Amino acid sequence: MTNKIEFSEAVKQYGPLLKQYVPVVAKVHGKTHPEFYEVASLYEDLRKKMQKSVSDKHELSEEFAKLRKITGNYRIPNDVCETYEAVYTMLAALDASYSE
Repeated sequence: MTNKIEFSEAVKQYGPLLKQYVPVVAKVHGKTHPEFYEVASLYEDLRKKMQKSVSDKHELSEEFAKLRKITGNYRIPNDVCETYEAVYTMLAALDASYSE
């Protein structure tokens, strides 16, 4: 048995938290981790695309590819808080559920 979830379920599960956490992490860690500003911008692009689409199938491959590159495949820096870590973990889960 697998623990994989559908993309739409991942969005429901992680979307509200990401919407809340991403701006906070950008504010707190952006100066020491400027790449997070790009992560925040790409997350907003993802969110807007998902809101505009009426279907469950969104074209998000480009955004996820950029996120993987910027984050080093969602590698969590050593000097960040649990919220930063949670954002990368949730983005990685969204990415994995989208890619399936």
